[in-house]
Amino acid sequence: MSHLKKKYRKGGFTFKQFFVAHDRCAMKVGTDGVLLGAWAPIAGKKQALDIGSGSGLVALMLAQRNENILVDAVELDTAAARQAEENFIESMWAKRLNVVNQNIIEFSEQTTTQYDLIVSNPPYFEPAVACRDEKRDQARYTATLTHEVLLDCAKRCLIHDGLFCLVLPYDVGEKIEKMALNSGWFSAYRINIRDKATTEYHRMLLGLMLKDAETLESTLVLKEESDNSYTEAFQALIRPFYLKY
Repeated sequence: MSHLKKKYRKGGFTFKQFFVAHDRCAMKVGTDGVLLGAWAPIAGKKQALDIGSGSGLVALMLAQRNENILVDAVELDTAAARQAEENFIESMWAKRLNVVNQNIIEFSEQTTTQYDLIVSNPPYFEPAVACRDEKRDQARYTATLTHEVLLDCAKRCLIHDGLFCLVLPYDVGEKIEKMALNSGWFSAYRINIRDKATTEYHRMLLGLMLKDAETLESTLVLKEESDNSYTEAFQALIRPFYLKY
């Protein structure tokens, strides 16, 4: 999604309390990451894991929202991991943010830390036609990190009553939710997202747990039909972060 492009500045994006440089990252700051970072239920959470952190955007948003949380940001691409580390160091939450430049599969098998919150804006395009560069290919396709593997990695790292939050294209979200329910997960949250009230769902925010939970399902509309401005509901999510609001 590209709603944020108009605010790109000098290879990055300026938020109210931090700046995210992303010129060395395959995937730039975008609305998907903002949605996840602004929404993920964080009250009372103490230890978070950001899988595929990229520039570190979501980790920074979590740190802003919860003054007590510690975040480990796992990123496979070395250039992106270094840029995330720089973004963390320049933020006011540097002591609570940690970058791990490693494959999440290896990380999940080696770490002794158990997390009460895991977040991910995962790759979701099947590897049919290659992207123009290997880094973007790696960031967007599921060839090296299938959704089954992602769920397994999260299961190894999550405490029993923890929460695994994802942002996904709507159709992919439906598939992952079904896959998760068939492998011992429960849906705690599902937010169906549409650009306007009259358009089809195109994104999903999904919250999974390893213990039985009643699903809280809702709809989020991003823009007004009349003038293309952001809805009050979306503004409420992004207000702590966007300079304009």
